[in-house]
Amino acid sequence: MKKLTIFFCGTLALAACGNGIEKKANEKLMVAQAAYERGDYEEAKSQIDSIKILYPKAFEARKAGQALMLDVETKAQQKTLAYLDSALRAKTEEFNAIKDKFILEKDAEYQQVGNYLWPTQTVEKNMHRSFLRFQVDELGKMSMTSIYCGSGNIHHVGVKVIAPDGSFAETPASKDSYETTDMNEKIEKADYKLGEDGNVIGFINFNKDKNIRVEFIGDRSYKTTMSPTDRQAAANVYELAQILSAIQEIKKEQEAANLKIGFINKKKERKAQEEPTDK
Repeated sequence: MKKLTIFFCGTLALAACGNGIEKKANEKLMVAQAAYERGDYEEAKSQIDSIKILYPKAFEARKAGQALMLDVETKAQQKTLAYLDSALRAKTEEFNAIKDKFILEKDAEYQQVGNYLWPTQTVEKNMHRSFLRFQVDELGKMSMTSIYCGSGNIHHVGVKVIAPDGSFAETPASKDSYETTDMNEKIEKADYKLGEDGNVIGFINFNKDKNIRVEFIGDRSYKTTMSPTDRQAAANVYELAQILSAIQEIKKEQEAANLKIGFINKKKERKAQEEPTDK
């Protein structure tokens, strides 16, 4: 009888302890629910996560927390989408405000993505001239082309730009360069993508109001000075590139948010299908 009494008392103690755990876990769950209802989704997630950490044996509260977490994540992604929609509208307005200032070069038969250039830098306006040309494609990828024209080859694969104070930037060797001859004129071109250009494009944009010297680097060097119109072209194309690349980044984030919502909805459907078998 004594052993039975001890066992019974122990069972009551465990039950009481279990009820205490569920009670504390449910208090956390209520805090999470309140945070969810006021739109503080990070706080709601934190409270739900704490139930799993602090009360791992509060199974009912944890189950309810998991269901609430799906709602929290859905609302969080919807809030993100609303912000991204607003940001996309703003960037699209910026783009529409300046796009007509540029020339879009695109062969619809051969090109899926065209390139924007500043009007002063189109090919027909720059025959027989050594200069730096700037372009950005419709997806926001900017690049610079160094073009050399002369009576003899210099076999250049890079350029260096120098500001009046002696500061400079220099490209690494171009990964895409080529040479040709037209009516005894030697023509060389080398391309450099933004981010792989040794910060030459950024340097020119920063010093767009200064007199910048350019040195073509090859077997022989060739030096020239950037015209004000070329410096302005670099700055304007750089601005357009920032807008177009931001638009692409926003679209990627929208796609990721929509994919996550789709994943959450499928998870909810699976849980709904499992519930009748659990009863």
